[in-house]
Amino acid sequence: MFRTLVAGTLATLALSGADVKPGVPAPPFTAQDQNGRTVKLADFTGKSVVVLYFYPKDDTPGCTKEACSLRDGFDRIKAKGAVVLGVSADDVTSHAAFSEKYHLPFPILADPGHAIIDAYGVRMPVIGVAKRVTFIIGKDGIVKDVLRDVKAAEHDEQVLKALASL
Repeated sequence: MFRTLVAGTLATLALSGADVKPGVPAPPFTAQDQNGRTVKLADFTGKSVVVLYFYPKDDTPGCTKEACSLRDGFDRIKAKGAVVLGVSADDVTSHAAFSEKYHLPFPILADPGHAIIDAYGVRMPVIGVAKRVTFIIGKDGIVKDVLRDVKAAEHDEQVLKALASL
């Protein structure tokens, strides 16, 4: 039984989404933000660099630190020509409360069906929430950088460093 469980978990990991890495087109998506507005990756093509950050759960300690770090660095990120989009498996209602509580100035996209999380290959096995990973997507729709070693409280600085290298 244990071998079957391990084999199934490994198969899930291998099939959990595209190998999204620098140099490949970013998987397209459409989702609702915390205000019920529809947001598409295509909305930003040719206009803005997209900082697409995935996080596990609204209003948890690490995720709150990460969101507040991006909030605090938002003006500097925006000055680099980038937009910030957060994604988790939480629903619109949860995102609305989280965004309001911490005064987040950027869209947080609801992905309760895991479509975006799976397309980017960031779903944690077994528990099903998103890993803490950020994709920097160029105006051309190509992934420019992937930040996997996210430090929640310093994430704005990590993003700014990545943006500076574009």
